Amino acid sequence: MPRKDFRIVLTGGPGGGKTTAVDLYRREIGDKVVVVPESATLLYSGGFPRSVRSEVKKVAQKAIYQIQVCLEDAQAVEYEHRLLLCDRGTIDGAAYWPGEPADFFDALGTTFEKELARYDAVLFFETAAVGGISIEGGNPIRIESLELAIELNQKLRALWSQHSNFIFIEHDKSFLKKVYNGLFELQKVVGAHLSAKAVIQDE
Repeated sequence: MPRKDFRIVLTGGPGGGKTTAVDLYRREIGDKVVVVPESATLLYSGGFPRSVRSEVKKVAQKAIYQIQVCLEDAQAVEYEHRLLLCDRGTIDGAAYWPGEPADFFDALGTTFEKELARYDAVLFFETAAVGGISIEGGNPIRIESLELAIELNQKLRALWSQHSNFIFIEHDKSFLKKVYNGLFELQKVVGAHLSAKAVIQDE
């Protein structure tokens, strides 16, 4: 059965500002949206080990994927009349997978195309690392170096940019300006969807 909900994924390299943007937008728009939290943060903050071993990384990405799917589906049912704002999406794991992206989808028994179809729009927040700005920000879960953050940013962009409704939020030396730009684009996507939905309901 086709999905009834509308899903927007906010993604990008580490330290891009997506989590800040999604939290601010949720506070602003209220009960029209619900946030699907970042599954990796939930997993690692709960005690799951972070390791340099490839096999552990693979197990972690499998767990993150399953948590992400279950969170999205649960929120879609619990808040059936709201838009879903997803802090990262199921495709992100392919960039963190120690190997080729295709191996990630094979290991999870899914396809790249199927995962892209889970989302109606993608807002990609470019990492601040491209500007040489620290991405640490007091988050103990974040352990990436600037070099790794840039590498992950490139991998993630290569994957997500294949979505038909891909929106790129460029790095800016002003974090506030960048977040504002992201919120502006997010509001355009949400506004367009709500307007289209209203027209359908009036017919």
